[in-house]
Amino acid sequence: MCQELVLETEDKKAELVRPTQIILPENCQVNPSRFPERITRRSLRYTGIPRENQERCPERELEKLEETTIGEFKEEIHRQFEGFTHLFQRFLQEEGPSLEWDRIQKLPDDAIRDYNSLPTPNGEEVRAFLSKLIVIKLNGGLGTSMGCHGPKSVIAVRNGLTFLDLTVQQIEYLNKTYSANVPLILMDSFNTDDDTQRIIRKYKGIDVDIQTFNQSCYPRINRDSLLPIAKHCDIADDIEAWYPPGHGDFYESFRNSGLLNKFIKEGREYCFISNIDNLGATVDFKILKLLLDKREASPLEFVMEVTDKTRADVKGGTLIKYEDKLRLLEIAQVPKDHVDDFKSIKTFKFFNTNNLWIKLSAIRRVLEENSLNMEIIVNNKTFEHGLNIIQLETAVGAAMKSFEGSIGINVPRSRFLPVKKTSDLMLVMSNLYTLRNGSLVMSPQRMFPTTPLIKLGDNHFAKVKEFLTRFPAIPDLLELDHLTVSGDVTFGKGVTLKGTVIIIANHGERIDLPSGTILENKIVSGNLRILNH
Repeated sequence: MCQELVLETEDKKAELVRPTQIILPENCQVNPSRFPERITRRSLRYTGIPRENQERCPERELEKLEETTIGEFKEEIHRQFEGFTHLFQRFLQEEGPSLEWDRIQKLPDDAIRDYNSLPTPNGEEVRAFLSKLIVIKLNGGLGTSMGCHGPKSVIAVRNGLTFLDLTVQQIEYLNKTYSANVPLILMDSFNTDDDTQRIIRKYKGIDVDIQTFNQSCYPRINRDSLLPIAKHCDIADDIEAWYPPGHGDFYESFRNSGLLNKFIKEGREYCFISNIDNLGATVDFKILKLLLDKREASPLEFVMEVTDKTRADVKGGTLIKYEDKLRLLEIAQVPKDHVDDFKSIKTFKFFNTNNLWIKLSAIRRVLEENSLNMEIIVNNKTFEHGLNIIQLETAVGAAMKSFEGSIGINVPRSRFLPVKKTSDLMLVMSNLYTLRNGSLVMSPQRMFPTTPLIKLGDNHFAKVKEFLTRFPAIPDLLELDHLTVSGDVTFGKGVTLKGTVIIIANHGERIDLPSGTILENKIVSGNLRILNH
């Protein structure tokens, strides 16, 4: 049974003779704040007229969309549509902020453990602990933001080796060194799965059991009508109409793949989850000992690695205590008048690295109890042709509040080394790090434990191809504190940068730094004047 909901809009671009009509389930309580800003609470009115034959009901449109599924994937598609329908109904019904700022409680002293206080296991313990572990990498993202085609995990980051190459090397080293059999599981998306399946064939002779599963594929929703924009379930034929719903989808997709039960039956107890592009997210023996040491008063079900917040991380999610539970707080959940409080390094000292250690049996229990309740992230996008759409997503760390025995561990910054931009790529390719068994290790010649702050202009350095053209060799960064480069700038080979260096080529001008240049606390302007900083 559906009920007509008339949204009276004033969108002149919409070419509508009458108000847009959206038919919602009769029992659906609508939160008008979820609609576009130009649709006000006053403009919502129910006619109360059942419309059994109406074709513009979101629920019915989704049913019609699912009916276009053919072949062997009907059951899988049905599960995914059930997941999306549940998320969509929550999106319509939930009202107001997900938390009240004044009800945030002070973090208890034992909520976040200091990594340096954790004991180191011996070799025999490590071997035993590794038999209880699986490693999961979130591998659903593309490299498009850095100008690359295909999965982000196949971008070369060091000596021609990709994110995936380095990850496999890390696991292979563990297995050989400790006579272990730690499996590597990749959570792909429909965007990355085909390429990933081809790529992992090259690892067949390596001592690593690599398995994959796909996260869900959800339909994008027209922001104005709240109807799916897809007309059929042939995703490859209309890929723009579909999206992977964030890494919070991990839990259900992992269960649905059969891998969760498989690994529990094999005696595995914990999974270590991290982003494939975080080169600092390696298996850590001290954390593993904390999880599996039977001397703990109660078993830990969910451990989130956090690290000290700096000015560069003020937008990162943080840990709070709310309603007597530890939970992740993202900036999108913060009321506007408290955003500055959220960004305060004094108030919120840590941020989430998205390195997570979770008990497998607890994942199964939470799913069976249907108690997984992650905050919805509404991702607004606009296509090139002007269509406004929304994607409903969730984050894997937001599930923390659903588990018992959750804690944070304050880890060194070295365990958070993501590559989101070419400025990050510059760091990991530089002499700041050495490569050891697939892991990046900070050079002992670096006097400071932190990495330099690097800002490269988007117009000339955002894409990997452009970046590599302008840096035929990465400069010596061992003594660099801060680098800003803007405009048409090209670096020669053997360049050394120290202290604070700012290089700005004005519009229409070009700077070519010759090979062997040494810049220390200098500003280089458009006419190549070198001044003391």
